[in-house]
Amino acid sequence: MPFDNTMALAALASVIPLIIIYLLRPKPVQLSIPSLMFLMQVEKQKKRFSSIRKFLKDPLFLIQLLVLILLSTAAAAPFYTSQEELSDEHTVIVIDASASMQAGNRFDDATRLAEGYLSKKNSIILAKSSPEIVVENTDSSQASDALENIEPSDTIADISGAMSEGMRLLSQRGGTMVVLSDFASWEGEDPVSTKQLAQSYGIDTAFVDVGSAVGNVGIIDGWIGIEDGNYVYTCVVKNYNDFTERVDVEIENPAGSVKRSLNVGPSDTAQFRVNPLSSGVTSISIADEDNLPADNNAYVVIPTQSDTKTLFVSDEGKLPSKIALSTLAFVDISTAEGIPSFTDDYRIMVIGLKNRSLASNEVERLDSFLNNGGRVVFIASQMLAGGNATDQFQSMLPVIPGDVAETQNILGIDLEVVQSSSLTDDVKFNEIAMYKYLNATPRNDATVLVATEQGDPLLAHWSVGDGTLVYFGFNDELGEPWNNFHNLPEYPVLWARLTAWLGGSGDISDYNLETGDVTSLAREMTVQTPTGTITTQKVLFEQVGTYNIGGRTVAVNLYSDRESDTTRQGSEVMERVSDQNRDSPDIVRQDSYEAKNYLDNYLIILAILLAILEILIIRN
Repeated sequence: MPFDNTMALAALASVIPLIIIYLLRPKPVQLSIPSLMFLMQVEKQKKRFSSIRKFLKDPLFLIQLLVLILLSTAAAAPFYTSQEELSDEHTVIVIDASASMQAGNRFDDATRLAEGYLSKKNSIILAKSSPEIVVENTDSSQASDALENIEPSDTIADISGAMSEGMRLLSQRGGTMVVLSDFASWEGEDPVSTKQLAQSYGIDTAFVDVGSAVGNVGIIDGWIGIEDGNYVYTCVVKNYNDFTERVDVEIENPAGSVKRSLNVGPSDTAQFRVNPLSSGVTSISIADEDNLPADNNAYVVIPTQSDTKTLFVSDEGKLPSKIALSTLAFVDISTAEGIPSFTDDYRIMVIGLKNRSLASNEVERLDSFLNNGGRVVFIASQMLAGGNATDQFQSMLPVIPGDVAETQNILGIDLEVVQSSSLTDDVKFNEIAMYKYLNATPRNDATVLVATEQGDPLLAHWSVGDGTLVYFGFNDELGEPWNNFHNLPEYPVLWARLTAWLGGSGDISDYNLETGDVTSLAREMTVQTPTGTITTQKVLFEQVGTYNIGGRTVAVNLYSDRESDTTRQGSEVMERVSDQNRDSPDIVRQDSYEAKNYLDNYLIILAILLAILEILIIRN
């Protein structure tokens, strides 16, 4: 007989103490009676088997022995298997709760139609960016109440993910799965393929197409850039109607409000810019209400920053790195030719020495600055090469610098992003022509973000005491250029991100997210969402608007062309389902499942009955 918990069979050893106790219990005193002396010889013959006979004739011992055996066996969870027919009592209802389901009456139609599929036992799953189980294994009354209290989100739905969750709920005993959606768009696997997989497991799966095509005008994209040291927002509006729309847009931020009007042709887009962006929250709203409210608003957050005091140390004049830093509105930059003795006023130091290395006393000051929480960026140059810098100085770097390497290729050496980061996102490193660089080896605890194709790090960082030291391998010396990075538009962008990160405010992308993103918090916190307050350690951004997390404001937007296209219908999906049913009429389906029938409850009941019998024997 198989057991689920074979380790519990060790409890059978408990019968050994019981037997020992019975063997060691006091024996009755035997007295010699003259009239029975003739029986002594017979008694001697029986004596050798007396202990065994006592066990067999003692009902209490037998009962206690059986109770221990039964309980030990029950703890091991014995079972036998049998083939059972799949049941259709359990119905899993999957409802698309994506943003496009807000158009018209789609979501209301889905919940109304779902009422007609309720059965004896029901589970309801909302298809969002992550599946949400609303109720599980409830009767029709509770399921009906749940349908009245659900709402669509502003996310893109992973319909297949929700169907897979439904398959898990039905995997043991089978049942029926009903998917109600507009089937306009989704992320993840194709729902039609998942439907075929579910049916191969014996799960009857039905698709119900809800809603009809309606017009819409929405904000489908937006991004933040930097121009002349200021943040600039570009917004994209699309008209899904078959006629030209006049779109009135209102822009509000702490500096005031502005109204704009756009003429957008049928199935066409229009762009406009907000320049410059003020610190705080900027909201962009389409004035006219339409069929899909989720894409009528966009939000941008520029964190309020105190000026980051930065010291630029260099023995050269105007370097591209210094110019890039000087254009940043949130950077208060000072210059020096060496490391000063007093550094407490600065948050960041950028070292761009081209003609000399740091003196030993400067290295000591820099080390003290780092250990006290300072941030330092070293720009690569000939002075960092192995023979030009002291061992004490080189030991501070996240890389071990060697000699200067040079390529003869006119296009330079290829670069690659080793580790994706918000610092390097959208920076076109493949367009950088790298002619010279330092042969370098990363240290064990260093984080390398960008390297040459041979593995020489070009952007790396590590911790020194309480501070951070960054190796910036793109020398910006203009006399004999090592690269052309400083001529590309991404150059000041990377410096802005690097300075914001080192200054403690983080990258601007950390404050501007899209629906469906997830953030894990270090501890459980109270989070203000666009519709209320929750306490959680994991924030799932499901609504367009602003969130406040521990005093930090985050903007969340939909930005989805397919989700905003309310003219799309599920006819294409339904046609593929029909073709699938026609082309695969003889699909092999499971009609039974292997059930485990556990015996532990029966063994426990039998042990209880024996215990009751023992009590009755003792009382009588």
